[in-house]
Amino acid sequence: MTTRRKFGDSRDAAEAAFKAATTKPADLPVAKPAIPNAKEMVSLRIDRDVLDFFQDDGPGWQDRINDALRKAAGK
Repeated sequence: MTTRRKFGDSRDAAEAAFKAATTKPADLPVAKPAIPNAKEMVSLRIDRDVLDFFQDDGPGWQDRINDALRKAAGK
């Protein structure tokens, strides 16, 4: 008696393993900073002329950008 091998079983198992390995995990809730109004480090691409404008007045240019963004956000 010959045992027939089911090719679909191994293919299904491989596809399930691939899907499990490549599926994006559920988004976890983002923890709020422990300190109210704490600043967060981010990477932001800004045009050179805009960066030059804020840096022309010297130190504190990041705070000036933050203030301008806050004003633009209506806060």
